[in-house]
Amino acid sequence: MKAHRQFAYRTAALFFIGLLAWAYQNTLPPPPKLCGSPGGPLVTGPRVTLRDGRHLAYKEYGVSRDVADYKIVFVHGFGSCRYDESVFHPELFEELKIYMVTFDRPGYGESDPDPNRTIRSTALDIEDLADRLELGSKFYVIGYSMGQQGAWGSLKYIPHRLAGVALIAPVVNYWWSSFPRNLTMEAYKLQPRQDQWAVGVSHYVPWLVYWWNTQKWFPGSSVIAGKPNFSASDWKILAKLYGEGSPTPRSVLKDYVQQQGLAESIFRDMKVGFGKWEFDPMEIEKPFPNNEGRVHLWHGDEDGLVPVSLQRYIAKKLPWIHYHELPGVGHLLPNYNGNKEAILKSLLIGEYS
Repeated sequence: MKAHRQFAYRTAALFFIGLLAWAYQNTLPPPPKLCGSPGGPLVTGPRVTLRDGRHLAYKEYGVSRDVADYKIVFVHGFGSCRYDESVFHPELFEELKIYMVTFDRPGYGESDPDPNRTIRSTALDIEDLADRLELGSKFYVIGYSMGQQGAWGSLKYIPHRLAGVALIAPVVNYWWSSFPRNLTMEAYKLQPRQDQWAVGVSHYVPWLVYWWNTQKWFPGSSVIAGKPNFSASDWKILAKLYGEGSPTPRSVLKDYVQQQGLAESIFRDMKVGFGKWEFDPMEIEKPFPNNEGRVHLWHGDEDGLVPVSLQRYIAKKLPWIHYHELPGVGHLLPNYNGNKEAILKSLLIGEYS
């Protein structure tokens, strides 16, 4: 009888160990399929080699670098890539002689993953890209949505390289220390329940992000699922941008964005964006003490992804930011009529509509 009990205990222990091993394996994402590697996606566009040997894919818009009066580095948002034309305005680019470079952030599209990605490394990637393309000692940075990592990072780590910065509908980290607890909790609860969980997992247990957003027991991020909390006006704009007859169907862009895998693209984005930052943006000192440059923050009061109350607080804490709150506008802010022109003119020539 004693031998039977020992056998049962050992069997149960082995089963439990096996269950833990199975659970652990399911939290581990598959390795990324590197562009240009055997069996990996092809490299189809230009890339620069960064300081650590990684490759960064980019795309250029507007006039040539040689004749440009204004040079912009655009940082795309979550689930996007270098083909994001959110602020590209062909006529205005020609009129003002604007050059813009967009790039696939690490792990997206054709840019090599960076498993050590931080807010600081993103800023240094921007600086590296600008230097490789010989954009000069100063350039502008525009960060859209989750691309705020590059914008805030640039303001913190490379302010001496900046001519100006624009943040458009920037995603907010609810754990920045300057936020009052009651304000962040109120804003946090405005999000769909599944997004509250997804963001919380990204912050508190980042090693679970892959499993949480790929398992079938609980709903993961609504944005990843393709059902973000957009406003009604956002959905109408999205239908125009990617509906039937659009030049690049959304499904094609999604395949490109995720072609190296989810772990080092969108899931890494969640870990970095909602994880513990190296600094609090609301503690950044004025980057242009002699008013030689401008910083703008644009947000719509109907943004369903980023509560406007948090942007209002940031604007109060940082009086050197030019804050623009647009009524009736959602998260797809630059795609509303006239906003591309307003964003560009305010940043580059100080002209406000």
